[in-house]
Amino acid sequence: MPQSIRALHYINQFFAGIGGENMASTPVEMRPGPVGPGRLLQQSLGSAATVQATIVCGDNFFHDEREQACARVREILREVKPDLVVAGPAFEAGRYGVACTEVCAIARAEGIAAVTAMHPENPGVLLHRRDVIIVPTGKSPVEMPAAVQRLAALGLKVARQEKLGPAEAEGYLPHGIRRMGRRERPGYERTVEMLLAKLAGKPFQSEVPYQAPDAVSPAAPVKDLRKAAIALVTTGGLVPKGNPEGQLSGNPKHFYGYSVERLERMRPGEWEAYHAGYFTHIVDANPDYVLPLGLLRELEAAGLIGGISPKAYTLPGVSTPVAQSQRLGLGIAEALRKANAGGCILVST
Repeated sequence: MPQSIRALHYINQFFAGIGGENMASTPVEMRPGPVGPGRLLQQSLGSAATVQATIVCGDNFFHDEREQACARVREILREVKPDLVVAGPAFEAGRYGVACTEVCAIARAEGIAAVTAMHPENPGVLLHRRDVIIVPTGKSPVEMPAAVQRLAALGLKVARQEKLGPAEAEGYLPHGIRRMGRRERPGYERTVEMLLAKLAGKPFQSEVPYQAPDAVSPAAPVKDLRKAAIALVTTGGLVPKGNPEGQLSGNPKHFYGYSVERLERMRPGEWEAYHAGYFTHIVDANPDYVLPLGLLRELEAAGLIGGISPKAYTLPGVSTPVAQSQRLGLGIAEALRKANAGGCILVST
């Protein structure tokens, strides 16, 4: 490895100074040297490393054109040949966080050291916690200087191929890997000590960290259904006859939106269920079973709802990991937001 480590930085359109949501469809591009927070990164790296280039990509583009974005990132990595890839920090930004972990995963697959940083509840953590080194941050970019400093220090360490100690000592989110080791005192003594501290209301540190499952707060009720456009979403795997987009029957990588603007109902023979988790003949005979467009049309005609969102979104939910489900759900939610949907009916199987 050269004396000065060659680093490459990944940021989104906002931190590159291109724009906010209005520029979130910006394709992958490479810029020479540090850009935006990359200048702070360069200061933190000092003379030990040089930010050779910066990859910039809009958050929407990375998710909507994922295969194209990942392919271009891979091309840039092979062109620049960095020793270290640093992504973010992404803080609480979900789409940005997922893109950062994806970029790091690509780098690792290319044999390049990679680190990123984000809030522990960012969806990117759920997706790649076990295989990407992630420095925990707060929710706000106000913490940028401190986050970048920690990111740079850990990045230099992995770029030099130094052996990392435990996550709590090195300052990254644990990968859930247990290694054999020795303790000075037997387990029963440590356990009793922790129990006594807990009963006495004193601080203690568990040796088996517990991570509570996510709790999702329900959305507020729709104020007036008569003025709301209602969207249809299903995890029942409904697709046009013949499955033209090649949707998978389980663990999907994409969701698909189909126009229902001119349809009165989902007609058999035109739609079918592509799903590995149930007997699909029921849905094939009556596609409205998992996408009740016909019922919504009746409600619309009666004036009980304001309308129907122009696209229905569908995918098979079976065998989909939580992190993947969250990524897909965020994508659908963003599409519904852009369509100004006032409510959503989610039909599962």
